[in-house]
Amino acid sequence: MFSAILIEKGDEGQSVAVTEAEEGQLPEGDVSVEVEYSTLNYKDGLAITGKSPVVRKFPMVPGIDFAGVVTESTHADWKQGDRVVLNGWGVGETHWGGLAQKAQVNGDWLVPLPS
Repeated sequence: MFSAILIEKGDEGQSVAVTEAEEGQLPEGDVSVEVEYSTLNYKDGLAITGKSPVVRKFPMVPGIDFAGVVTESTHADWKQGDRVVLNGWGVGETHWGGLAQKAQVNGDWLVPLPS
């Protein structure tokens, strides 16, 4: 289990809550990351408040960026313990984003975190 901000949408509109998610809920990806940092920017604010149609797929964890440590990987470029950063790639719109303690993403989207 891990904490995440989760945006859901039903017949009565959008709802947002800090919740406990299960790792099985994470979207497809070949790299798992323990998220250490993320930012809250204007686009994330629009997604969370529902003021603009930023989120394209529900349920969604917002957060267009994150930095953290690889915990598991089947991607050739990443191994456990690697420090990485991600920004963009539809994260927070069509793929769960960084406002959670864990993320699972396509390893091609990651960049090594500079020392």
